[in-house]
Amino acid sequence: MLDIKFIRENPDAVKENIKKKFQDARLPLVDEVIALDAQHRAAITEASDLRAKRNSLSKQIGMLMGQAKKDPSKLAEAEAVKAQVAANAARLAELEQSETELSAKIHEIMLQIPNIIDPSVPIGPDDSANVEVERFGEPLVPNFEIPYHTQIMESFDGVDMDAAGRVAGNGFYYLMGDIARLHSGVLAYARDFMIDKGFTYCIPPFMIHGNVVEGVMSQTDMDAMMYKIEGEDLYLIGTSEHSMIGKFIGQIIPEASLPQTLTSYSPCFRKEKGAHGIEERGVYRIHQFEKQEMIVVCRPEESMDWYEKMWRWSVELFRSLEIPVRQLECCSGDLADLKVKSCDIEAWSPRQQKYFEVCSCSNLGDAQARRLKMRVKGADGSMYLPHTLNNTVVAPPRMLIALLENHLQADGSVTVPEVLRPYVGGKALLVPKKG
Repeated sequence: MLDIKFIRENPDAVKENIKKKFQDARLPLVDEVIALDAQHRAAITEASDLRAKRNSLSKQIGMLMGQAKKDPSKLAEAEAVKAQVAANAARLAELEQSETELSAKIHEIMLQIPNIIDPSVPIGPDDSANVEVERFGEPLVPNFEIPYHTQIMESFDGVDMDAAGRVAGNGFYYLMGDIARLHSGVLAYARDFMIDKGFTYCIPPFMIHGNVVEGVMSQTDMDAMMYKIEGEDLYLIGTSEHSMIGKFIGQIIPEASLPQTLTSYSPCFRKEKGAHGIEERGVYRIHQFEKQEMIVVCRPEESMDWYEKMWRWSVELFRSLEIPVRQLECCSGDLADLKVKSCDIEAWSPRQQKYFEVCSCSNLGDAQARRLKMRVKGADGSMYLPHTLNNTVVAPPRMLIALLENHLQADGSVTVPEVLRPYVGGKALLVPKKG
């Protein structure tokens, strides 16, 4: 969310930003919200004048009523002033109602106007215009056929999609045995990896109130992702970023406590609307999964440095697991409304012979802070909005796909990267139970 003062003073820049995001249908919102803001400020000014006048007239009535005891003619004059106060009171009530209504309309529109993107963001309409920046590790294709990821898991008796379908429907799974252990091991390794980087480990609430949802994500993303608890003001989180940033709602953060660096574990719940191709079946795109996340709340001038560190840590983690990856810069049309800058880390799939997304690193500037009314109190007593960033450490279902494909051997066994072995009972090799 932008500052209304910024929109008022820079309408052309806001419109140009909307065009860069290929959201021309939203261009009229800028003029509309500026007009509503002018009405709102005029209503506030008039209401303030009426309140001041009411105080003055009330004193005048008191004085006239006192004079009326000696001079009855003053009584009529007092009644005339009372009539004016009554008329002003009716007008003040209208203005106060108008203020409330206008404020709600302005807020609704402000939630739809996208954040200003960083000048370094490549311009393009959708993810087809995302730009590969750098590759890390050599993408190899073995000289044997790699089965689909669920087939690899099934060879270990490690997944049961059919049973999950009977219990919960499509988009769910049972993980078992070595595959389940590998899943948990990846999460535990990612947790310790981030703790070693100086992050504080957190387990947050897995449900949040509607005002927190509105504070951390766009309405479009909310409708496409979030599950609402029927009859309650609670939503299941789509990622722990939602509740971790929500932790600071309405808070004044001492500047000395910045940066706040947190790594959080949570299950994630997503509607995942829309049809998806064969490569997004199995455990690739599902309604429930687990995830380790990294969150940073920092001073504005430090946010781009943190952004650089965060995506590089994702690369470091995947390379420590001997998985080739690349960094992909997200273009303007692929950025969610709150994001200033974002990149994806994609892992190499030997089976598909292409990369696929496993991490997403984002700098949201002060958008979430403004929505959630988060503030920082500086050493000099001044108040300002912090910047917030988030990045996936690992989301094991997709990580498992990358891990299994890149470590699969010709005989169907899977090698375990050295750093992961302490988390899977010291095993260096996982042997399938069936061919």
